Amino acid sequence: MRSNTIKSRASGKSKRSGELLAQKLHAEGITNPQVLQAIANSPRHIFIPEILAHKAYDNTALPIGQGQTISQPYIVAKMSELLLGKEGDSSSSILEIGTGSGYQTSILAQITDKVYSVERIKALQFQAKRCLRAMDLHNISMKHGDGWQGWVSKAPFDAIIVTAGAASVPQALLDQLVDGGRLIIPVGEQTQILKIITRKGDNYSEQQVEAVRFVPLVPGDLL
Repeated sequence: MRSNTIKSRASGKSKRSGELLAQKLHAEGITNPQVLQAIANSPRHIFIPEILAHKAYDNTALPIGQGQTISQPYIVAKMSELLLGKEGDSSSSILEIGTGSGYQTSILAQITDKVYSVERIKALQFQAKRCLRAMDLHNISMKHGDGWQGWVSKAPFDAIIVTAGAASVPQALLDQLVDGGRLIIPVGEQTQILKIITRKGDNYSEQQVEAVRFVPLVPGDLL
């Protein structure tokens, strides 16, 4: 019954709402056509509590329970655009740290070949699976685990995206990048900066993008 409910919530006005959201994001500077199309195609309202559905297509972060949030659509689109790089070429193997609601996962799955996603909170992972199944996305593998450790058995990755703020850059994630691969990560505690870190052999170059605010990337204990 829950799956049917999600599917019904995914129909109706959601397509038009997604298209309008994509137009808003384009006006705010998101230019990659793959990312904009994925935003337009994604029913954001199914990834949030039904009581907040009327705010689903606002450009704002919203609570999803367990002390977590679904990111602002602009940030989701921006990080996805950064992941693809200036060339706009889709990377074949992506690691996402922090599945959360599954909304960012759904965007990644539409612009890349394969997404591996790690979530430390089992209840969120379970709900995200239901939503992603309702969208008929099948190029996603999910793991209940510690995001600070990445997913060693599936490495290396063409790109890694972290959807929580890390106090420092996890070395394990750097080690799991291919040569030339990029890590998109918010770094900091009270103040966070979104960074692009690119691997060049055993060295890494860093680019700061903009100030952001994410829930913390918690190491260790799984829930």
